[in-house]
Amino acid sequence: MAKRLSDEQLIELIEAAIFVANTPLTKDKLRDTVLSDFSISLKRIQSAIDAIMAHYATRGVRLVKVGSGYRFQACSSLSPWLNKLWQEKAPKYSRAFLETLSLIAYRQPITRGEIEQVRGVTVSSQTIKTMLEHNWVKVVGYKEVPGKPALYGTTKQFLDHFSLSSLNELPPLPAVQDEKISQILSEPAQLD
Repeated sequence: MAKRLSDEQLIELIEAAIFVANTPLTKDKLRDTVLSDFSISLKRIQSAIDAIMAHYATRGVRLVKVGSGYRFQACSSLSPWLNKLWQEKAPKYSRAFLETLSLIAYRQPITRGEIEQVRGVTVSSQTIKTMLEHNWVKVVGYKEVPGKPALYGTTKQFLDHFSLSSLNELPPLPAVQDEKISQILSEPAQLD
């Protein structure tokens, strides 16, 4: 017979588990690990998570849903002051790096050649390598054209790093820019 937990105990256990976890936790992961001794529905777990989110909604730390689950993180409005805790500066990424990452996020799956076609310049191998090392992008397949170029897409770590629960949370591209990219990608690549 499964043990019982009151709503208060369930909230405390979920809050503590998410707090001490090294990575975001999903409802399934919570149920299969810290709650495995109890018969708790996903609906009840979600209710507890909602209660925790409401409790922290006006605090300096928030419970947020990211691509790979739930995690606690500092309120983004406090970043200017919290950044002083770290002596080294956050890495600055080049415009080329950010443009390439944006194209992968908005147009995935996309090949390196298609990225170059849109940007009008060669994509550095180091740019792609850095994204792969950060585990922000991965090869999701190969395009069925001569040479079978790799198709790139974003990962759950990309979503986690940018505090997104899904790609639908990306801000929309301006219509003119979106149309221009679509037009460029629909044209055959120019070979020099």
